[in-house]
Amino acid sequence: MYKHLKIFNINFIDANYKTIKSLLDKGGLLVLPSGPGLATINDNTKYHNSLKNADIALFDSGYLCLLLRILKGIKVRKFSGFKFLNELLSSLSKKNKKKIYLIDPSYKQSIINKNYLQSKKINKVYQYVAPIYKKNRIYDLKLLNKINKTKPKYIMINLGGGTQEVLGNYLKKNLNYKPSIICTGAAISYFTKQQAPLTSFLDNIYLGWLIRIIFNPIVFIPRYLSSFKLFFLVWNARI
Repeated sequence: MYKHLKIFNINFIDANYKTIKSLLDKGGLLVLPSGPGLATINDNTKYHNSLKNADIALFDSGYLCLLLRILKGIKVRKFSGFKFLNELLSSLSKKNKKKIYLIDPSYKQSIINKNYLQSKKINKVYQYVAPIYKKNRIYDLKLLNKINKTKPKYIMINLGGGTQEVLGNYLKKNLNYKPSIICTGAAISYFTKQQAPLTSFLDNIYLGWLIRIIFNPIVFIPRYLSSFKLFFLVWNARI
């Protein structure tokens, strides 16, 4: 059983990993919108449309969870990209039968990610280093053709928020089969030690944002400050 909530016309679900995985394995697009990302939905139409077109949206943002409880009296469980990816990679390392296709931001990151997955006994790994997409031209025919030929079960997009969701939506609409497309952004970098040293405990008590700020204040302080406008979006939302 799980709870379904339509927030900003986005199909959020509140569920455990087993339920999420069973829904994901039917194919489709899974997104984990951040607080700063959700704060831009009125200004970034393509991003918002991609979120609305996703089959599954998880409550990655602890800030959103708190706002829903305080402003709307709605209690939901946070399910972060860190937690989801930890569960997914663990299940894949046990079965090790499905192809996984990584879309990475750089050649260096591509090597690091593949080495990490192979250390987890996940060997059916295919990769693509994405170009720097222009904001209004997030599509990739070369990538589309490669995936259509390889036909992986899972496509993991390890790009920045606002880009990965639009690319994921493009793939969902244009691939000639129905894989599971996962927009986990930089979450894999927690496990490869390329990002802040997040733990399950800190993630569970909603302190992932603080660890990111300590690790890289120049990037994350402005990003989290920008998310305050989400307060007014939730306040005015009909849920």
